[in-house]
Amino acid sequence: MAQPELRLPQNVPGDFYVDSTCIDCDTCRFVAADVFARSEGAGMSYVRVQPPDEGHKRAMMALVACPTASIGSVGSGDAREAAGLFPENLEAEVSYCGYASEKSFGASSYFVERSDGNLLIDSPRAAGPLLKSLAERGGVRRMLLSHRDDVADHARYHERFGCERVLHATEIGRSTRDVEVQLEITEPTPVGGEIIAIPTPGHTEGHLVYLYRDRFLFSGDHLWWSPNVGGLHASRRHCWWNWPKQIESMEALLDFSFEWVLPGHGRRWQAPSSSAMRREIEALIGCMKAARA
Repeated sequence: MAQPELRLPQNVPGDFYVDSTCIDCDTCRFVAADVFARSEGAGMSYVRVQPPDEGHKRAMMALVACPTASIGSVGSGDAREAAGLFPENLEAEVSYCGYASEKSFGASSYFVERSDGNLLIDSPRAAGPLLKSLAERGGVRRMLLSHRDDVADHARYHERFGCERVLHATEIGRSTRDVEVQLEITEPTPVGGEIIAIPTPGHTEGHLVYLYRDRFLFSGDHLWWSPNVGGLHASRRHCWWNWPKQIESMEALLDFSFEWVLPGHGRRWQAPSSSAMRREIEALIGCMKAARA
């Protein structure tokens, strides 16, 4: 629980606040963008404006989603209604899970509801309300993991739903050695139900992105939308393995068509069209090559 005595001085007066346990993961700032902002000095989120009545629900959803319970609310009611609002639908059968985990530094994860078996892409926090919501929607058949950093509570989901987990073999470690499907692929490979696993080495050696129905790209930590640069972005600073390989992996995405980028870290983005997305990817590749120089 957030602690009033740790309330950041940047918060405006009022019921909602962020305390100093914030890890600057950005979750609250995209769940309730009208309420939360980033303090450049503190390197943390803070409440820049107390939510109006119509914004109260989003602020409560941010409180629920926060991986470190760093958001508090005094006298604004309980969070039970907001707890039941995840997974939050984005489009068609694709939803954002909320309930970020500190184990994956607040990474986003996604739920795809399908008649032939539901999917989780990367692992959210194994919170009771989310587990209940997923069970009511038919459970989880497969968990598609992008890379070693965003596996969070994967074992809890396997225990609860018996889901088959998928991860590249080079990403396997002590906590993931029991993963059922350990892919050894270097080329795009169908993994069932209109899903293609695309190797994107760079951020880590065995990083994968997953393309669904030629529309949704679940991009892990390979690619995201950055409000700071006003476009798609990949971070050389947070490239843990090989930046030139990450550039090559980005170029490989030009062979595919999609309109959504749904990342683990960073902001999601929907392009007006697949051709607009391609132009954004091409522009990003140019920036990445300049950063290599």
